[in-house]
Amino acid sequence: MASTSQPLRGKRACKKIFWAVFPHACFILSLVIYAFLGALMFSHIEGNRKVNLSEEYRKFLQNLWYISRNLSDNMTENEEIFKEKIHALLNAAERDWFVNPKDIWTFFGSLFFCCTVFTTVGYGNTYPVTRIGKYLCMLYALFGIPLMFLVLTDMGDILATVLSKSYNEFRKLQSKILASKLCSGSTCNKGDELKSTARSKTVINEPLTIMEVLKSQPGVKRKPIKYCNAEIFEMLIARENEHTKPARNKSIERWSSCPELARGKTMSRVIENFDKIGKQLEKLDVPILLMVLVIFVYISCAAAILPNWETRLDFQEAFYFCFITLTTIGFGDTQLEHPKFFLFFSLYIIIGMEIVFIAFKLGQDRLIGLYKNVISFCGEKKMPSKKVYPK
Repeated sequence: MASTSQPLRGKRACKKIFWAVFPHACFILSLVIYAFLGALMFSHIEGNRKVNLSEEYRKFLQNLWYISRNLSDNMTENEEIFKEKIHALLNAAERDWFVNPKDIWTFFGSLFFCCTVFTTVGYGNTYPVTRIGKYLCMLYALFGIPLMFLVLTDMGDILATVLSKSYNEFRKLQSKILASKLCSGSTCNKGDELKSTARSKTVINEPLTIMEVLKSQPGVKRKPIKYCNAEIFEMLIARENEHTKPARNKSIERWSSCPELARGKTMSRVIENFDKIGKQLEKLDVPILLMVLVIFVYISCAAAILPNWETRLDFQEAFYFCFITLTTIGFGDTQLEHPKFFLFFSLYIIIGMEIVFIAFKLGQDRLIGLYKNVISFCGEKKMPSKKVYPK
């Protein structure tokens, strides 16, 4: 019987792990599929468009040729005039005159554009030009941004659980170290002896009989028996459930013999997992300085790796670029030479955005608490003091 129950327990454990991971994998997989579909769509629409050189482009070339022809050999006399004319001419130029759309709207370039759309970063280096592309970009962002925030909320629960458990373990370890320093050897030994004797007493008194349970109830003699029957019955049932293993095997056989009930139970658990999204993030309570330190270390790691393929960026510029990206500011002042390499950092971007979001939420909670304290303090100061009149 034990040999057959062990494989059943293993299968049940694997099923529990699968259905626990299923919501998280479902969200991430749907976001990946959505990004790939958007990349195929925009690469086909924007990459295959025809560039029509207008009259403005011809005027631009004529003016550029006219300025270069009238430029004299003595640059000191006409330098300021030359700079002003060139500056005005370049401001009137358009990007499509000098760039081939197929070079920009490759699959990886379109995928990078889709990631900047639903993450709300929006660098501005790549943007749709055609009317159909603009309409599809609005529709794509309308459904992609909520999906991205759903993934961020789901990842936030995981990160919140990890951070809270790590912080609590650190606090427990810190309290143990402080207790060991404050506690002397003699007192600790006495405390250990008392704990060991208490444990031995509990071990000796653990197998209670029905009469001992009845005697342990103080209200049995004083109060009527009807008042204590429910408590005694619950204690006996709990004791029987702890010491009877065949009942557990029968429950396993019952669920295995009725797969419809087992399937309904697993489906209800999966639905409960979907309903619990965002709950752990609301319970998170860690110091804000710890989150700032985590953000600094997290961005520093990426800033040390990014200059390996982006040779124009040093550590400071890469740190600035990662911060602008993770905070979804996205100025677009820093252009990447190899955006397809940066796509491998997609998981890094999602986790980093979530860490920044957690830090912002903690800062918001601290600000709300500060406002509450200030308002309550001001209210107490302005409250008129009660005068006690003599009788």
